[in-house]
Amino acid sequence: MNTQDVLAKMQELIGEQFAVDAEEITMETSFEEDLGADSVDLVELVMAMEEEFDIGEVEEDEVSELKTVGDCVNYLVNKMK
Repeated sequence: MNTQDVLAKMQELIGEQFAVDAEEITMETSFEEDLGADSVDLVELVMAMEEEFDIGEVEEDEVSELKTVGDCVNYLVNKMK
């Protein structure tokens, strides 16, 4: 799965969870600033990522580093190598 595939799937997940148009979500989209996400939202998103991409459990300290959609996409691409 390449970066574009992961981004497309993340756009779907984020669009559903945050009720935003998936097309508006970019690699630069910030969870807190652009989507108004709080820690509960991020935990729910990470759980959806774990299930969708079958990557096992994301560590708590890793979650705190995921500030933008691009951070998540890059994390997932590296995790699936």
